[in-house]
Amino acid sequence: MTADRVPADARTHIEDLAAFVMASPSSYHAAAEIARRAEEAGCTRLSEAEAWEITPGGRYVVLRDGSAAVFALPEAAAATTPFTIVGAHTDSPGFKLKPKPTTYGPGGWWQLGLEVYGGPLLNSWLDRELELAGRIVTLGGDEHLVRTGSLLRIPQLAVHLDRGVNNDGLTLDKQRHTQPVWGVGEPESADILQALAARAGIDAADIGGYDIVVADTQEPRAFGHFQELFASGRLDNLLSTHAGLVAQLEATPARSIAMFASFDHEEIGSASRSGAAGPFLEDVLLRISAALGAGAEERARAFAASLHISSDVGHAIHPNYPERHDPVNKPVAGGGPILKINANQRYATDAHGAAAWNAACEAADVPTQEFVSNNAMPCGSTIGPITATRLGIRTVDVGVPILSMHSARELTAVVDPWYLSRAMRAVLDR
Repeated sequence: MTADRVPADARTHIEDLAAFVMASPSSYHAAAEIARRAEEAGCTRLSEAEAWEITPGGRYVVLRDGSAAVFALPEAAAATTPFTIVGAHTDSPGFKLKPKPTTYGPGGWWQLGLEVYGGPLLNSWLDRELELAGRIVTLGGDEHLVRTGSLLRIPQLAVHLDRGVNNDGLTLDKQRHTQPVWGVGEPESADILQALAARAGIDAADIGGYDIVVADTQEPRAFGHFQELFASGRLDNLLSTHAGLVAQLEATPARSIAMFASFDHEEIGSASRSGAAGPFLEDVLLRISAALGAGAEERARAFAASLHISSDVGHAIHPNYPERHDPVNKPVAGGGPILKINANQRYATDAHGAAAWNAACEAADVPTQEFVSNNAMPCGSTIGPITATRLGIRTVDVGVPILSMHSARELTAVVDPWYLSRAMRAVLDR
Protein backbone atom coordinates (compact mmCIF):
# COMPACT_ATOMS: atom_id res chain seq x y z
CA MET A 1 0.00 0.00 0.00
CA THR A 2 1.20 3.47 -0.85
CA ALA A 3 0.10 6.90 0.29
CA ASP A 4 -1.50 7.65 -3.09
CA ARG A 5 -3.67 4.52 -3.02
CA VAL A 6 -6.76 6.66 -2.35
CA PRO A 7 -7.50 8.85 -5.41
CA ALA A 8 -8.07 12.55 -4.86
CA ASP A 9 -11.62 12.22 -6.21
CA ALA A 10 -12.39 9.59 -3.58
CA ARG A 11 -11.17 11.91 -0.83
CA THR A 12 -13.32 14.72 -2.21
CA HIS A 13 -16.32 12.38 -2.27
CA ILE A 14 -15.75 11.21 1.32
CA GLU A 15 -15.45 14.79 2.55
CA ASP A 16 -18.76 15.58 0.91
CA LEU A 17 -20.29 12.44 2.45
CA ALA A 18 -19.10 13.66 5.85
CA ALA A 19 -20.82 17.00 5.27
CA PHE A 20 -24.00 15.23 4.16
CA VAL A 21 -24.03 13.06 7.30
CA MET A 22 -23.56 16.06 9.57
CA ALA A 23 -26.43 17.85 7.83
CA SER A 24 -28.69 14.80 8.24
CA PRO A 25 -29.18 13.82 11.90
CA SER A 26 -32.70 12.58 11.08
CA SER A 27 -34.50 11.26 8.01
CA TYR A 28 -36.34 14.58 7.77
CA HIS A 29 -33.09 16.51 7.73
CA ALA A 30 -31.73 14.09 5.12
CA ALA A 31 -34.72 14.67 2.86
CA ALA A 32 -34.38 18.44 3.29
CA GLU A 33 -30.67 18.25 2.44
CA ILE A 34 -31.45 16.18 -0.67
CA ALA A 35 -33.94 18.84 -1.76
CA ARG A 36 -31.50 21.67 -1.02
CA ARG A 37 -28.75 20.09 -3.07
CA ALA A 38 -31.12 19.16 -5.90
CA GLU A 39 -32.55 22.66 -6.16
CA GLU A 40 -29.05 24.12 -6.03
CA ALA A 41 -28.17 21.86 -8.99
CA GLY A 42 -31.12 23.18 -11.00
CA CYS A 43 -33.96 20.80 -10.11
CA THR A 44 -37.48 22.16 -9.79
CA ARG A 45 -39.21 21.46 -6.46
CA LEU A 46 -42.60 19.77 -6.83
CA SER A 47 -45.38 19.56 -4.26
CA GLU A 48 -47.54 16.46 -4.11
CA ALA A 49 -50.55 18.64 -3.30
CA GLU A 50 -50.25 20.65 -6.51
CA ALA A 51 -50.41 19.91 -10.23
CA TRP A 52 -47.09 18.85 -11.77
CA GLU A 53 -45.75 20.42 -14.93
CA ILE A 54 -43.20 17.87 -16.16
CA THR A 55 -41.51 18.20 -19.54
CA PRO A 56 -38.84 16.19 -21.39
CA GLY A 57 -35.39 17.44 -20.48
CA GLY A 58 -36.55 18.64 -17.07
CA ARG A 59 -35.10 17.86 -13.63
CA TYR A 60 -37.24 17.67 -10.50
CA VAL A 61 -37.31 16.83 -6.79
CA VAL A 62 -40.24 15.91 -4.54
CA LEU A 63 -40.37 15.05 -0.82
CA ARG A 64 -42.78 13.03 1.28
CA ASP A 65 -41.97 13.30 4.99
CA GLY A 66 -38.48 11.77 5.41
CA SER A 67 -38.32 10.42 1.85
CA ALA A 68 -37.23 12.08 -1.37
CA ALA A 69 -37.22 11.43 -5.12
CA VAL A 70 -35.04 13.26 -7.63
CA PHE A 71 -35.52 12.59 -11.33
CA ALA A 72 -34.39 13.76 -14.74
CA LEU A 73 -36.08 13.17 -18.10
CA PRO A 74 -34.14 12.81 -21.35
CA GLU A 75 -35.04 15.22 -24.15
CA ALA A 76 -36.70 12.40 -26.08
CA ALA A 77 -38.80 11.13 -23.15
CA ALA A 78 -42.09 9.62 -24.27
CA ALA A 79 -44.96 7.51 -22.92
CA THR A 80 -43.01 4.24 -23.13
CA THR A 81 -39.63 5.58 -21.91
CA PRO A 82 -38.38 3.24 -19.16
CA PHE A 83 -37.11 4.27 -15.73
CA THR A 84 -33.69 3.69 -14.24
CA ILE A 85 -34.00 4.03 -10.47
CA VAL A 86 -31.39 4.06 -7.72
CA GLY A 87 -33.01 3.42 -4.34
CA ALA A 88 -31.72 3.81 -0.77
CA HIS A 89 -33.06 4.78 2.66
CA THR A 90 -32.71 7.83 4.87
CA ASP A 91 -33.29 6.35 8.34
CA SER A 92 -30.82 4.64 10.67
CA PRO A 93 -31.28 2.39 13.72
CA GLY A 94 -31.22 4.16 17.07
CA PHE A 95 -33.75 5.72 19.43
CA LYS A 96 -36.89 7.85 19.19
CA LEU A 97 -38.33 10.24 21.75
CA LYS A 98 -41.40 8.88 23.58
CA PRO A 99 -44.57 10.77 24.53
CA LYS A 100 -44.33 12.43 27.95
CA PRO A 101 -40.57 12.29 27.41
CA THR A 102 -39.21 14.24 30.38
CA THR A 103 -38.44 12.17 33.48
CA TYR A 104 -36.65 12.92 36.73
CA GLY A 105 -34.36 10.16 37.97
CA PRO A 106 -32.60 9.30 41.23
CA GLY A 107 -29.80 11.63 42.19
CA GLY A 108 -31.50 14.63 40.63
CA TRP A 109 -30.71 13.56 37.08
CA TRP A 110 -32.88 14.87 34.28
CA GLN A 111 -33.65 11.97 31.96
CA LEU A 112 -35.60 11.25 28.78
CA GLY A 113 -37.90 8.43 27.75
CA LEU A 114 -36.62 6.84 24.55
CA GLU A 115 -38.04 4.05 22.42
CA VAL A 116 -35.68 1.73 20.54
CA TYR A 117 -35.93 2.30 16.78
CA GLY A 118 -34.96 -0.68 14.63
CA GLY A 119 -32.08 -2.89 15.70
CA PRO A 120 -29.20 -0.75 16.99
CA LEU A 121 -26.14 -2.15 18.75
CA LEU A 122 -27.21 -0.74 22.10
CA ASN A 123 -23.79 -0.77 23.74
CA SER A 124 -22.35 1.44 20.96
CA TRP A 125 -24.61 4.30 22.07
CA LEU A 126 -23.21 4.41 25.60
CA ASP A 127 -21.01 7.27 26.78
CA ARG A 128 -21.43 9.39 23.66
CA GLU A 129 -22.55 12.99 23.39
CA LEU A 130 -25.85 12.73 21.55
CA GLU A 131 -28.40 15.13 20.11
CA LEU A 132 -32.12 15.16 19.44
CA ALA A 133 -33.22 15.88 15.87
CA GLY A 134 -36.32 15.63 13.74
CA ARG A 135 -39.51 17.56 13.16
CA ILE A 136 -42.12 19.36 15.26
CA VAL A 137 -45.58 20.00 13.87
CA THR A 138 -47.64 22.80 15.41
CA LEU A 139 -51.35 22.64 16.15
CA GLY A 140 -51.83 24.71 13.00
CA GLY A 141 -50.01 22.10 10.89
CA ASP A 142 -46.73 23.96 10.33
CA GLU A 143 -43.63 21.74 10.28
CA HIS A 144 -40.33 22.80 11.84
CA LEU A 145 -37.05 20.93 11.58
CA VAL A 146 -35.13 21.02 14.83
CA ARG A 147 -31.84 19.74 16.22
CA THR A 148 -30.26 20.38 19.60
CA GLY A 149 -26.57 19.75 19.19
CA SER A 150 -24.83 17.88 22.01
CA LEU A 151 -27.46 17.50 24.72
CA LEU A 152 -27.65 14.00 26.19
CA ARG A 153 -25.66 10.92 27.10
CA ILE A 154 -26.48 7.32 28.06
CA PRO A 155 -24.02 6.59 30.88
CA GLN A 156 -22.59 3.13 31.34
CA LEU A 157 -22.33 1.62 34.82
CA ALA A 158 -18.79 1.86 36.23
CA VAL A 159 -16.77 -1.36 36.30
CA HIS A 160 -16.50 -1.02 40.10
CA LEU A 161 -20.27 -1.58 40.29
CA ASP A 162 -20.31 -4.39 37.71
CA ARG A 163 -17.14 -6.38 38.38
CA GLY A 164 -17.98 -9.20 35.98
CA VAL A 165 -18.78 -7.10 32.94
CA ASN A 166 -15.51 -7.77 31.10
CA ASN A 167 -15.75 -11.53 31.63
CA ASP A 168 -19.50 -12.10 31.52
CA GLY A 169 -20.41 -9.51 28.92
CA LEU A 170 -22.60 -6.44 29.06
CA THR A 171 -26.35 -6.98 29.29
CA LEU A 172 -28.60 -3.98 28.72
CA ASP A 173 -32.30 -3.79 29.52
CA LYS A 174 -33.87 -1.76 26.71
CA GLN A 175 -36.16 0.07 29.11
CA ARG A 176 -34.06 0.64 32.22
CA HIS A 177 -30.56 1.05 30.83
CA THR A 178 -31.05 3.23 27.74
CA GLN A 179 -32.52 6.34 29.36
CA PRO A 180 -30.11 9.24 28.86
CA VAL A 181 -29.22 12.11 31.17
CA TRP A 182 -29.40 15.68 29.90
CA GLY A 183 -29.11 17.77 33.05
CA VAL A 184 -29.15 17.70 36.83
CA GLY A 185 -30.94 19.80 39.43
CA GLU A 186 -34.44 20.88 40.33
CA PRO A 187 -37.12 19.13 38.25
CA GLU A 188 -39.09 22.33 37.62
CA SER A 189 -36.55 23.38 35.00
CA ALA A 190 -36.56 20.04 33.18
CA ASP A 191 -38.87 20.10 30.15
CA ILE A 192 -37.43 18.75 26.91
CA LEU A 193 -40.41 19.91 24.85
CA GLN A 194 -39.82 23.48 25.96
CA ALA A 195 -36.16 23.11 25.04
CA LEU A 196 -37.06 21.77 21.58
CA ALA A 197 -39.71 24.45 21.05
CA ALA A 198 -37.22 27.18 21.91
CA ARG A 199 -34.81 25.86 19.31
CA ALA A 200 -37.61 25.74 16.72
CA GLY A 201 -38.67 29.30 17.57
CA ILE A 202 -42.19 28.34 18.67
CA ASP A 203 -44.15 28.11 21.93
CA ALA A 204 -44.20 24.68 23.59
CA ALA A 205 -47.96 24.97 24.04
CA ASP A 206 -48.29 25.08 20.24
CA ILE A 207 -46.66 21.66 19.72
CA GLY A 208 -49.21 19.35 18.14
CA GLY A 209 -46.89 16.40 17.45
CA TYR A 210 -43.28 15.47 16.93
CA ASP A 211 -41.01 12.86 15.36
CA ILE A 212 -37.69 13.21 17.18
CA VAL A 213 -34.78 10.76 17.02
CA VAL A 214 -31.37 10.54 18.68
CA ALA A 215 -28.16 11.05 16.70
CA ASP A 216 -24.47 10.86 17.55
CA THR A 217 -22.76 14.25 17.37
CA GLN A 218 -19.20 13.04 16.71
CA GLU A 219 -18.00 14.22 13.31
CA PRO A 220 -17.08 11.66 10.62
CA ARG A 221 -13.36 11.13 10.26
CA ALA A 222 -10.85 9.49 7.94
CA PHE A 223 -8.19 7.50 9.75
CA GLY A 224 -5.67 4.68 9.31
CA HIS A 225 -2.03 4.63 8.27
CA PHE A 226 -2.78 6.27 4.94
CA GLN A 227 -6.14 7.76 5.96
CA GLU A 228 -7.77 5.04 3.89
CA LEU A 229 -10.52 4.21 6.40
CA PHE A 230 -13.60 6.25 7.31
CA ALA A 231 -15.69 6.21 10.50
CA SER A 232 -19.08 7.87 10.79
CA GLY A 233 -22.51 7.57 12.26
CA ARG A 234 -25.46 6.69 10.02
CA LEU A 235 -23.45 5.14 7.17
CA ASP A 236 -26.38 2.71 7.11
CA ASN A 237 -27.72 4.13 4.92
CA LEU A 238 -26.70 7.74 4.32
CA LEU A 239 -23.67 6.34 2.49
CA SER A 240 -25.90 4.96 -0.28
CA THR A 241 -28.23 7.96 -0.12
CA HIS A 242 -25.34 10.35 -0.70
CA ALA A 243 -23.77 8.20 -3.42
CA GLY A 244 -27.08 7.94 -5.26
CA LEU A 245 -27.79 11.65 -4.98
CA VAL A 246 -24.34 12.60 -6.29
CA ALA A 247 -24.75 10.17 -9.19
CA GLN A 248 -28.23 11.46 -10.00
CA LEU A 249 -27.20 15.11 -10.03
CA GLU A 250 -24.26 14.33 -12.31
CA ALA A 251 -26.15 11.96 -14.64
CA THR A 252 -27.20 12.77 -18.17
CA PRO A 253 -29.81 10.14 -19.02
CA ALA A 254 -29.84 9.09 -22.65
CA ARG A 255 -32.72 6.64 -23.18
CA SER A 256 -34.39 6.29 -19.77
CA ILE A 257 -35.81 8.52 -17.03
CA ALA A 258 -33.12 8.65 -14.34
CA MET A 259 -34.36 8.67 -10.75
CA PHE A 260 -32.85 8.59 -7.29
CA ALA A 261 -35.26 7.75 -4.46
CA SER A 262 -34.46 7.37 -0.75
CA PHE A 263 -37.11 6.15 1.67
CA ASP A 264 -37.77 6.43 5.38
CA HIS A 265 -38.54 3.55 7.79
CA GLU A 266 -36.44 0.80 6.14
CA GLU A 267 -34.97 -0.13 9.50
CA ILE A 268 -38.45 -0.99 10.82
CA GLY A 269 -39.84 -2.78 7.78
CA SER A 270 -40.65 0.03 5.31
CA ALA A 271 -44.43 -0.23 5.95
CA SER A 272 -45.43 3.45 6.02
CA ARG A 273 -46.69 6.16 3.68
CA SER A 274 -43.10 7.23 3.09
CA GLY A 275 -41.48 3.79 3.26
CA ALA A 276 -40.54 1.60 0.30
CA ALA A 277 -43.53 -0.65 1.01
CA GLY A 278 -45.82 2.38 0.77
CA PRO A 279 -47.08 4.13 -2.37
CA PHE A 280 -44.58 7.00 -2.64
CA LEU A 281 -42.43 5.64 -5.47
CA GLU A 282 -45.41 4.33 -7.41
CA ASP A 283 -47.21 7.65 -7.02
CA VAL A 284 -44.24 9.54 -8.45
CA LEU A 285 -43.79 7.10 -11.34
CA LEU A 286 -47.49 7.25 -12.22
CA ARG A 287 -47.52 11.05 -12.25
CA ILE A 288 -44.45 11.16 -14.50
CA SER A 289 -46.05 8.62 -16.84
CA ALA A 290 -49.29 10.59 -16.91
CA ALA A 291 -47.39 13.77 -17.80
CA LEU A 292 -45.89 11.93 -20.77
CA GLY A 293 -49.31 10.77 -21.94
CA ALA A 294 -48.94 7.14 -20.89
CA GLY A 295 -51.95 4.91 -20.44
CA ALA A 296 -51.96 1.48 -18.81
CA GLU A 297 -50.45 -0.19 -21.90
CA GLU A 298 -47.60 2.30 -22.30
CA ARG A 299 -46.87 2.32 -18.56
CA ALA A 300 -46.65 -1.48 -18.46
CA ARG A 301 -44.21 -1.42 -21.36
CA ALA A 302 -42.10 1.24 -19.62
CA PHE A 303 -42.01 -0.70 -16.33
CA ALA A 304 -41.09 -3.92 -18.14
CA ALA A 305 -37.98 -2.24 -19.58
CA SER A 306 -37.05 -0.45 -16.33
CA LEU A 307 -34.31 -1.22 -13.81
CA HIS A 308 -34.06 -0.55 -10.08
CA ILE A 309 -30.73 -0.55 -8.23
CA SER A 310 -31.40 -1.03 -4.50
CA SER A 311 -28.36 0.11 -2.53
CA ASP A 312 -27.69 -0.58 1.14
CA VAL A 313 -24.57 -1.35 3.13
CA GLY A 314 -23.37 -4.94 3.60
CA HIS A 315 -20.92 -6.84 5.77
CA ALA A 316 -17.20 -6.70 5.10
CA ILE A 317 -15.18 -9.66 6.35
CA HIS A 318 -14.62 -9.06 10.06
CA PRO A 319 -11.00 -9.87 10.97
CA ASN A 320 -11.93 -11.02 14.48
CA TYR A 321 -14.91 -13.15 13.42
CA PRO A 322 -14.07 -14.62 9.99
CA GLU A 323 -16.09 -17.76 10.75
CA ARG A 324 -19.32 -15.71 10.63
CA HIS A 325 -18.93 -15.14 6.87
CA ASP A 326 -19.16 -17.33 3.79
CA PRO A 327 -15.81 -19.15 3.46
CA VAL A 328 -15.46 -18.43 -0.27
CA ASN A 329 -17.26 -15.14 -1.00
CA LYS A 330 -15.33 -12.64 1.11
CA PRO A 331 -16.03 -8.97 0.34
CA VAL A 332 -13.23 -6.76 1.61
CA ALA A 333 -13.13 -3.08 2.45
CA GLY A 334 -11.59 -1.17 -0.45
CA GLY A 335 -12.52 -3.89 -2.93
CA GLY A 336 -15.38 -1.98 -4.50
CA PRO A 337 -19.17 -2.19 -4.19
CA ILE A 338 -20.83 -5.51 -3.51
CA LEU A 339 -23.47 -7.37 -5.49
CA LYS A 340 -25.87 -8.90 -2.95
CA ILE A 341 -27.18 -12.37 -3.71
CA ASN A 342 -29.60 -14.55 -1.76
CA ALA A 343 -31.28 -17.77 -2.90
CA ASN A 344 -34.40 -16.98 -0.86
CA GLN A 345 -34.84 -13.54 -2.43
CA ARG A 346 -34.01 -11.58 0.69
CA TYR A 347 -32.09 -9.66 -1.94
CA ALA A 348 -33.80 -9.18 -5.31
CA THR A 349 -30.75 -9.82 -7.52
CA ASP A 350 -31.23 -12.22 -10.44
CA ALA A 351 -29.00 -13.07 -13.41
CA HIS A 352 -30.22 -10.22 -15.61
CA GLY A 353 -29.87 -7.71 -12.77
CA ALA A 354 -26.38 -9.00 -11.95
CA ALA A 355 -25.36 -8.64 -15.60
CA ALA A 356 -26.65 -5.06 -15.73
CA TRP A 357 -24.77 -4.13 -12.56
CA ASN A 358 -21.52 -5.81 -13.63
CA ALA A 359 -21.73 -4.05 -16.99
CA ALA A 360 -22.15 -0.70 -15.24
CA CYS A 361 -19.15 -1.35 -13.00
CA GLU A 362 -17.07 -2.30 -16.04
CA ALA A 363 -18.16 0.85 -17.88
CA ALA A 364 -17.24 2.98 -14.85
CA ASP A 365 -13.92 1.11 -14.36
CA VAL A 366 -15.03 0.17 -10.85
CA PRO A 367 -14.07 -3.12 -9.15
CA THR A 368 -16.97 -5.19 -7.84
CA GLN A 369 -17.38 -8.21 -5.57
CA GLU A 370 -20.17 -10.54 -4.51
CA PHE A 371 -21.79 -10.89 -1.11
CA VAL A 372 -23.68 -13.96 0.05
CA SER A 373 -24.38 -14.97 3.65
CA ASN A 374 -23.00 -17.89 5.57
CA ASN A 375 -25.87 -20.43 5.58
CA ALA A 376 -25.78 -20.51 9.37
CA MET A 377 -26.13 -16.69 9.53
CA PRO A 378 -29.33 -15.72 7.66
CA CYS A 379 -29.15 -12.25 6.12
CA GLY A 380 -31.48 -9.31 6.55
CA SER A 381 -33.32 -7.73 3.66
CA THR A 382 -33.58 -4.39 1.87
CA ILE A 383 -35.99 -2.21 -0.05
CA GLY A 384 -35.09 -4.23 -3.16
CA PRO A 385 -37.52 -7.15 -2.84
CA ILE A 386 -40.24 -4.74 -1.67
CA THR A 387 -39.97 -2.55 -4.76
CA ALA A 388 -39.70 -5.52 -7.09
CA THR A 389 -42.84 -7.02 -5.56
CA ARG A 390 -44.84 -3.77 -5.57
CA LEU A 391 -44.00 -2.63 -9.09
CA GLY A 392 -42.68 -5.63 -11.00
CA ILE A 393 -39.57 -3.67 -11.98
CA ARG A 394 -36.41 -5.75 -12.29
CA THR A 395 -34.29 -5.05 -9.21
CA VAL A 396 -30.70 -5.74 -8.23
CA ASP A 397 -29.34 -5.31 -4.69
CA VAL A 398 -25.92 -3.74 -4.23
CA GLY A 399 -24.02 -1.82 -1.57
CA VAL A 400 -20.70 -1.15 0.13
CA PRO A 401 -18.97 -3.47 2.64
CA ILE A 402 -18.67 -1.99 6.14
CA LEU A 403 -17.79 -3.06 9.68
CA SER A 404 -19.83 -2.33 12.83
CA MET A 405 -23.18 -2.27 11.04
CA HIS A 406 -25.94 -0.79 13.26
CA SER A 407 -23.37 0.69 15.60
CA ALA A 408 -23.65 4.35 16.50
CA ARG A 409 -20.41 4.70 14.52
CA GLU A 410 -19.69 2.50 11.51
CA LEU A 411 -16.61 1.91 9.37
CA THR A 412 -15.94 1.76 5.64
CA ALA A 413 -13.02 2.23 3.25
CA VAL A 414 -12.64 5.73 1.78
CA VAL A 415 -12.66 4.50 -1.82
CA ASP A 416 -15.81 2.36 -1.71
CA PRO A 417 -18.51 5.07 -1.50
CA TRP A 418 -16.83 6.81 -4.44
CA TYR A 419 -16.72 3.55 -6.41
CA LEU A 420 -20.41 3.02 -5.65
CA SER A 421 -21.39 6.47 -6.86
CA ARG A 422 -19.42 6.07 -10.09
CA ALA A 423 -21.15 2.77 -10.84
CA MET A 424 -24.54 4.32 -10.07
CA ARG A 425 -23.73 7.16 -12.46
CA ALA A 426 -22.98 4.64 -15.22
CA VAL A 427 -26.39 3.01 -14.62
CA LEU A 428 -28.29 6.31 -14.56
CA ASP A 429 -26.65 7.49 -17.77
CA ARG A 430 -28.12 4.60 -19.76
